[in-house]
Amino acid sequence: MNSEATPSPAVLILLGPPGAGKGTQARMLEQRFGLVQLSTGDLLRAAVAAGSEAGKAAKAVMEAGGLVSDQIVINILRDRLTEPDCAKGVILDGFPRTTVQAQALDHLLGESRQKINAAISLEVDDAAMVARISGRYTCGKCGEGYHDSFKAPAQDGICDKCGAADMKRRADDNAETVGSRLEAYHAQTAPLIDYYRDKGVLKSVDAMGEITTIASAMAKLADQAMS
Repeated sequence: MNSEATPSPAVLILLGPPGAGKGTQARMLEQRFGLVQLSTGDLLRAAVAAGSEAGKAAKAVMEAGGLVSDQIVINILRDRLTEPDCAKGVILDGFPRTTVQAQALDHLLGESRQKINAAISLEVDDAAMVARISGRYTCGKCGEGYHDSFKAPAQDGICDKCGAADMKRRADDNAETVGSRLEAYHAQTAPLIDYYRDKGVLKSVDAMGEITTIASAMAKLADQAMS
């Protein structure tokens, strides 16, 4: 009989403000390590579609125009972590957002003797983030992305890829809204950095560089945390 304990599934948390690249980096870690990226929005939509007990509870709240409670999200996450594709581990993107949620997550993981391997904070410059996000726009026909400062089309207002003259900007991709979202992040979510630093699992990555450079640094930290 093999007495060697089976390693617990890894749990990585990505922290960072809107536009920091959490989703992009989570997908790259997912492919590299065989983990599963779990975002709160995707979890809720999948649970509602599946018609689970937690999903039904979430649907009722959302249809009434309310905010889904932390306990419902935790219940949905509990169900999801038991599914076979999560055997190697998960990357949590967008959860927890508050220290109350972090404490609830610790309790949930404790039920199955799991732990958080690392909480990786994507460090960005607020002023640069406002410029990065507020300058974004896309071609309404093919979806090609552009930026006022970093990637303008060769001919103003004409898509390089498909030739359409139908450029779109998201209503919330303006300097004022982006600034407000960053303020909300610092007020509500940034305290998690102290929370996970106190637990000894906080890692930081400079997220203002090239995507591939950031990805290499993220992969190195994840590998160390899971070994």
